[in-house]
Formats: sequence, C-alpha cells, structure tokens
Amino acid sequence: MNELLLKLKQELEIRNFSRQTVKGYLYSVEKFLDYAKDKNLNEEIVKDYIQSDLKKKNPSSVRRDLFAIKFFFENVLKRRINLPNPKKNVSLPNILTINEIRRLLDSTSNIKHRLIIKLLYGCGLRVSEVVNLEVKDINFEENLIKINLAKGKKDRFVKIPESMKEELMNYCELCNSKVLFPSNRGGKLTKDTIQKIVQNSAKKAGIKKRVYPHLLRHSFATHLLEQGTDLRIIQKLLGHSDIKTTQIYLKVSNQSIKNIKSPLDSL
Repeated sequence: MNELLLKLKQELEIRNFSRQTVKGYLYSVEKFLDYAKDKNLNEEIVKDYIQSDLKKKNPSSVRRDLFAIKFFFENVLKRRINLPNPKKNVSLPNILTINEIRRLLDSTSNIKHRLIIKLLYGCGLRVSEVVNLEVKDINFEENLIKINLAKGKKDRFVKIPESMKEELMNYCELCNSKVLFPSNRGGKLTKDTIQKIVQNSAKKAGIKKRVYPHLLRHSFATHLLEQGTDLRIIQKLLGHSDIKTTQIYLKVSNQSIKNIKSPLDSL
C-alpha cells in the first residue's frame, strides 16, 4: 500500500469508520490513483475519472467512489474539490408479498435456516446483524433482541415476533455456541452463506423475483407501513439515522394505489 493510501487509512480509522467503510474507501481511492498515475491530482482529473466511471458503473456506485475521493482530497491532500454528486437512478425494490414470505418459510425445512429467514423478515435485520448476533443478545423476558453496534456504530433493540419466540427459545437452549448462528467449521456464518440460504429457499418456493436477504428487510418495513405503523417507529426499528431514508417505503408501498377505485368501476 502506497504512502497516500496509508495516510487515508489512518484518517478513516481515527474517525472510527467501520471496517467495511475503510475497505470501500481504500478500494475506490486506489482505483482512482491507478487511473491518475503520474498526472496532477486535481479537480480536472477527478472529473475525467468520474465521467469514465459513469460509463461502466451505475450512478450509486459512482457516488460512493466520489465520496471516497472527496474525503481523500480534503483529509489527505488537504485540498477541496467542488464536484456535484451524480444523479441517482430511482429504482424501487420488488417487495415480496405476504404469501411469498409464507411460501419462503414453508419451503425451508432446516431449523437454523428458517430462523435466519424469520429474523431477517420478522425483525427487519440486516444480514450483517444476523451474522453478529449472540445468544446473550436475546432477552426472552422482555421479548427484545439487542443489536450491538449496527450500521453507524449504534445499538438498538427489536422485538421478538411472538410467532417465533418458542422456536427461537428452543434453539437457544440447544445452541452450545456464543454466536447464535455458528458455521459448521467454527466461527460465524458468512454473509454469502446467508445469501445462498435465502436464494435456495426462494428457488424451492418457486418465487420468480430476485430474492436476497436485504429484500426481506425491505418487505418487513413495507408491510409494517401498510399495516398502519407510524413511520417514526419503523425508522427506529430499522436503525435509520435520517427519516428520509425510511420515507422510501412510502414510495415502495402500493397500498394507497390498491385502495383507489377506478372511475371505470363506477360505470
């Protein structure tokens, strides 16, 4: 790793950025430096790089690259660059229906796998949060699960769904590991393993949509909203810092559209 990247790593780590953020910023800046090579590191070369980046990647990925490069310029090179962020494509996730969730669970015979899917959907957890869950984080007396240092380095609590409480309790009693979902080879399950668990269950259930762990979190939030749950409560359950992030589910939900009576029906 060259000197500039080492300085960038230091600046990120002293700000207590997550390991994943550090890794992502280092990757983005390293790609930019490879592109720039011996050219002057200035605003014009960043413009050229972002323009070429947009031809190969979606705008969301390019925005992440630009955030990293701006941080690098301001905190390592001690220079400011004034570039607008690329406009994002507004695409909404194709939410699973209640019936599809039911089929997903019915097609999952493995107890551990079914509990993972239930936590992803029933509590709206991120896949990283499921991976890091420990038995001690589950409080059956209070019906709460503590999510430790989730995204943004924040703790939060989620409620244990009543329908899975007994199943989860029985599983915990038999679990002889600190980690709630240990790997067969020791340690934690990986995110990729949970991705495969969800995909395999969706395939068995005959669901044609692209199903991935985070879609279950999206479905959790959307279904809560359609049940009439206050947006602020959903924000708290999901661990969003900004209500604007939660407001996307107002666009995702089709309940208001479904309730509209077409004038054709009045003829």
